[in-house]
Amino acid sequence: MLRGSGIRKTLAAKFDDELKFFKGWIDKPKTVGSIVPTSSITARRMASVVDLRSGLPVLELGPGTGVITKAILARGVQPANLYAVEYSADFVRHLNRLYPGVNVIQGDAFNLDDTLGALKDQKFDSVVSGVPLLNFPVKQRVKYVNDLLDRIPAGRPIVQITYGPKSPVPPGQGDYVIEHLDFVFRNIPPAQLWVYRRRKH
Repeated sequence: MLRGSGIRKTLAAKFDDELKFFKGWIDKPKTVGSIVPTSSITARRMASVVDLRSGLPVLELGPGTGVITKAILARGVQPANLYAVEYSADFVRHLNRLYPGVNVIQGDAFNLDDTLGALKDQKFDSVVSGVPLLNFPVKQRVKYVNDLLDRIPAGRPIVQITYGPKSPVPPGQGDYVIEHLDFVFRNIPPAQLWVYRRRKH
């Protein structure tokens, strides 16, 4: 049980994360989907799609302050098997301090060949995406999902968080199927989780 000083440290860390997130939103509102970090409940639900038995690394996109990163690691993924791509240099520095063993890469999630460099042909078990897709044109969102599905085995998932009522990537515009994973009311704002998979032929 946490005593006074422990509670204060926990609350201070949470407040610090929220301030960092808010600063990121102020500086680059298009790259941050919400003014507060994802809740731990939502993060755990997103991390639940990871299959530890596959032996493949996990790709996280748009980790922000690292709430979902923490949930992925808590699921049992080894830090060396997690690749986190973050656009913001401030968040990258924060993630490197918080999770020193994780492969944190600064770059554009919409241009992964350049961002991943020598790892561009790496296959991943699954993709956990916190990128705010609703801030981008539909055509770009569809291209994003199709590109990610080429980086994971057929049938394996991309899980995407969004704050709109519908899938941010519409059906019928690419070789993918859509599944509604969850609606998490205990998130600010309430979050919808969607899964995209490539059909097994």
